[in-house]
Amino acid sequence: MPKPGKKYAAAAAKVDSGKLYTNSEAVALVKDTSITKFDATVECHVRLGVDPRQADQQVRGVVVLPNGLGKTVRILVFAQGEGARLAQEAGADIVADSDEWIARITGGFTEFDVAISTPDMMGKVGRLGKVLGPRGLMPNPKAGTVAMPAELARVIREARAGRIEFRLDKTGNIHVPVGR
Repeated sequence: MPKPGKKYAAAAAKVDSGKLYTNSEAVALVKDTSITKFDATVECHVRLGVDPRQADQQVRGVVVLPNGLGKTVRILVFAQGEGARLAQEAGADIVADSDEWIARITGGFTEFDVAISTPDMMGKVGRLGKVLGPRGLMPNPKAGTVAMPAELARVIREARAGRIEFRLDKTGNIHVPVGR
């Protein structure tokens, strides 16, 4: 295993692994120990000690961060008719209202960060499971990304504001970005 670099060693020396830091101290320490030349993402990784194979121990949810994640979010909405018009007015970047978009996404188009759908389009969107599923982009009622046309404006606004989904991975941990 290679020896850590000088910048890493200097940053690691500033952290006391036995000490519990307050939120403000932790944020100051993250800023102080950053060795990148760009705005790095700050992530939180939590080991919960639960068995993810047990249905009653599943942890999954959505949180809207008060100040967002610090990056622009590209939103694709699967909707037809009135839902497509409402999604366009609400500020969706892409409104996939035809089979042409379904074919494009099947071909590998994934230049978006969040996919939202109306229930009437889920029959067509379901065919995209092999493309969207592994990337975590598949609309899901549990995650709140399947919404009635009347609720599209709220869901799009939340997605833009910095809405993050968290769920247990197969090892019983949760990994979420919390800022930049």
